Amino acid sequence: MGDQTREDRPSRLTLLRRRYEWLDRLIRAFSRYQSQYGDYYAAAVTYFSVLALVPLLMIAFAVAGFVLKGNPDLLARLQTSITTAVPNPGLSQLLRQVVDEAVAKAGAVGILGLLAALYSGLGWMTNLREALTAQWTQQPTPLPLVRRTASDLLSLIGLGVAMAVSFGISALGGGVGQRLFELVGIQDTTAAHVVLRLLTIALSLVASWLVFLWVLARLPRKPVTLRSAVWGALFAAVGFEVLKQVAVIYLNSVTQSPAGAAFGPILGLLVFANLTSRFILFVTAWTASARENLEQEPPPVPGPAVIRPVVEVRRSRLRTAAGAFGLGAVVGWFWRRRR
Repeated sequence: MGDQTREDRPSRLTLLRRRYEWLDRLIRAFSRYQSQYGDYYAAAVTYFSVLALVPLLMIAFAVAGFVLKGNPDLLARLQTSITTAVPNPGLSQLLRQVVDEAVAKAGAVGILGLLAALYSGLGWMTNLREALTAQWTQQPTPLPLVRRTASDLLSLIGLGVAMAVSFGISALGGGVGQRLFELVGIQDTTAAHVVLRLLTIALSLVASWLVFLWVLARLPRKPVTLRSAVWGALFAAVGFEVLKQVAVIYLNSVTQSPAGAAFGPILGLLVFANLTSRFILFVTAWTASARENLEQEPPPVPGPAVIRPVVEVRRSRLRTAAGAFGLGAVVGWFWRRRR
């Protein structure tokens, strides 16, 4: 009896999940991530991210070079905000060279560069949307190839606009803060440096939050409400900053070897892209695992009703009838004898 009671008792992990909602949600998110093949989707997104990075940066900064030709200071801040978003110094230097080349030769990008960017960018966007859709466990309606490609192209443009706005906020905010301190004459004080540092971090978080909000809510095949993705985007923005710091330590340790020094930028790009892809998909699973976002599955449709007539003969009634018939026969026989 005692052994049976001990077996029926819930485990410690079950008790902890009942007590702490955040732990239960993390476990649900991890289970969803694994069941929806998060690592495999992250590998596909990593491949297309590396393939699409250089062409998309070339096109983006070729356009930015034309638009911001009269404002080189803002263009330089925009370049800095993008190249410093990666944790590895070698990778940052590689991106800076790509950006400088794109700005210097904006007119030479041409139609071929645009087509290459569209091809690689659409492949990246298609795989990213499929990965996010899988983590939301959605069943999208199949679309014709042309409509599907047009939808992915609009999503790519929308994400580009969201990233441009976020990086613009980061670049403009830091510049405005620096200019205000220069007008007051306190730009060289310790307090000004501390305030500018905190302002830069806050603006970086806001910029990341805007991008992740768009990714979580609008990139799945069936867009979800912005309200359902607010906290997930905040989690992603804070976690991304932590991820960058962890990646700095990891990549610095890896690139100290001779092979790492030779392939440092490419290795850093692959590792950082894969970590970022896994993190985004896990945050999507975490967002979809919230109680308010769990889709209620409809009850299964019952099968067709089959009507079969059932004839049941009860033996007790049959015996009663036979006994009554026999008793009647005996009474009749005695009656005839007396007469």
